[in-house]
Amino acid sequence: MAVLRGRPVQLNAPAIAVGLLAAAVAGAMLLPALYLLIRVFADLGASFDVMTGSRALTSLRDTVMLAAAAALGAVAIAVPAAWLTTRTDLPFARTWFVLLSLPLAIPSYIAAMTLVIFLGPRGMLQSWLEPLGVDRLPDIYGFWGAWLALTLFTFPYVLLPVRAALSSMDRSLEEASQSLGKSGIVTFVRVVLPQLRPAAAAGALLVALYTLSDFGAVSIMNFPSLSQQIYVQYRGTLDRDAAAALAILLVLVAVVVVVAEGFTRGRARYHPVSASRRPGRIRLGRWKWAALAYVGAIVSIALVLPLGVLAWYTSQGLAQGESLQAIREPGLNSAYVSLIAAIVTVLAALPVAYLAVRRPGIFSVVVERLSYSGYALPGIVIALTLVFFGANYAPFLYQTIPLLVFAYMVSFLPQALGATRASFLQINPKTEEAGRSLGKSPLHVFFRITLPQLLPGMTAAGGLVFLTVMKELPATLLLSPIGFDTLAIQAWDLSREGFFTRASFAASVLVIISAVPMLIMAIRERTPA
Repeated sequence: MAVLRGRPVQLNAPAIAVGLLAAAVAGAMLLPALYLLIRVFADLGASFDVMTGSRALTSLRDTVMLAAAAALGAVAIAVPAAWLTTRTDLPFARTWFVLLSLPLAIPSYIAAMTLVIFLGPRGMLQSWLEPLGVDRLPDIYGFWGAWLALTLFTFPYVLLPVRAALSSMDRSLEEASQSLGKSGIVTFVRVVLPQLRPAAAAGALLVALYTLSDFGAVSIMNFPSLSQQIYVQYRGTLDRDAAAALAILLVLVAVVVVVAEGFTRGRARYHPVSASRRPGRIRLGRWKWAALAYVGAIVSIALVLPLGVLAWYTSQGLAQGESLQAIREPGLNSAYVSLIAAIVTVLAALPVAYLAVRRPGIFSVVVERLSYSGYALPGIVIALTLVFFGANYAPFLYQTIPLLVFAYMVSFLPQALGATRASFLQINPKTEEAGRSLGKSPLHVFFRITLPQLLPGMTAAGGLVFLTVMKELPATLLLSPIGFDTLAIQAWDLSREGFFTRASFAASVLVIISAVPMLIMAIRERTPA
C-alpha cells in the first residue's frame, strides 16, 4: 500500500504494471550511459590515455571555449532585444519579437551552410565585392565561424525566458529606485538585471548544452570540437574505443555545465515583495532609431540572410531544371521515422508521467529523474553507444529503424515527459476516483475518463518530438539503415560536398516545417500592455 497526499492507495495489478513499465523506460534511458561506462572501464588505461592526450585536451578546451562564448554571445544579444520588445515603445515590438524568435527554427547545420555560402572566402558577398577590388574575404571556418552560427541561431533560447521574466517583473522595485534619484541606466543595471539572472542563466544553459552536443555546425565550419572528433574517430579512423573515451569526456563536460548553472542561481529570492504590478513601457525618444537598427540588424543576419540564401539557391535550382523529386523519398522517410518516434516516445512517457503525478514517492522520483537523463547525453553520444551495443550484442538491430527510433526516444523523452506530466497535473483525481467508486476497473477509468483529457497534451508532446526528430542529425547519420536518406542527411551531405543548390531544397523544407510551430508559439505569446 502506498500513500498519496496522506491517503492510503491500494497498489493493484494495473498500478504495479504501470510501475514496471515506468521502471523499464527509466532503465532504457540508462542503457547508453551504462554501456558507455562499461566499454570505457573494460580498458581503463587506454581510455585514460585517450582522455588525457594532447588532442583530446585541446578539443576539450576548444569545446568549452566555444560553449562559453556562444552562451555569452546569446545573452549579450537576447537581453537587450528582450528588453526593447517588452519594456519600451519600440515600433512594431510584437512583430520584432516574432521575427527574433524564428532563428530557433533553423537547424544549426543549415545555418552554418548558409553562412558559408554567403560569407565564405568565395561566397556570395565576396562575388559582390569583386568589382571593388576585394579578391577574398577572411576565412569563416574554425572557431569564429562556429561561434557565429551557434550564437545567431540559439540566442532565442535566452530571449524567450528573459522576455517572460521581464513581462511579469514587479514594477514597484524600479519605481523605488527611481524615487531615490537613480537614473534609468542605473536602475536597469542594479534592479532589473539581477532579477533577470535566473532566466538568463537558464537560457544560457540551453545554449551551452546545445553547443556541446552540436555536430552539424562545427563539422561544416571545420571546428574540431569533441562531438566532431568523436565522429572522426568513429567514421574516419574506425577507432571505436577512442570515440567512446571522448564521448565520456563530452558527457562529463555536459554534467559540469548543468551543475554549474545550478550554483549560479544561489539562494536569492526573486518573487515580488508586494502585490505585483505590470511594468509600463519606457519611451525611447531619440534612441528609437538606434533600437530599430539593433533589432533590424539581428533579424537581417539571423533570419533574412539564411532564408534569402535558401530562397536564392532554390530558385536557381528550379530555373536550371533541378527537380524537387530528389527530396520526395528523403521527405517521406523523414516523416515516417519522425511519426513512429513521436508515437513511441509519447507512449513511453505516459507511465512515467502517471507514476510521478498519481503515485508520488521515492520510487517515482527516481524513475522520473532517470527518465530526464537524456538531457545530459549529447545526441552523438547516444548514437555512438547504440552503435557499439547493436554491433556487439544485437546485430539484428544494428542499422535498423527500431534502433534508430530507440535513439530518438532516449534523446527526446524529456520533451514528451514534460508536456504529458503537465497534462496529468491538470486532471482532477476526483474524477478518476468517482469512476472507480462506480465499480469501473482502473483500465476502464483510464480509457474513458483520463485518456480523453490527456490527448491534447499528448498530441502537443508528439508534435514537438516529431519536429525535433525531423531536424536531428548525428543519430540519423550513425544509426539509419543503409540507403535510408532523410532530409537532414541529404541537406548535410550535399552541403559538405558543396552542392548547395541541391542541398537548399531539403534545407528549405526542413526550415519551413520547423518554422510553423515556432511562429504559432511566438504569435500566441502575450505581451503586457
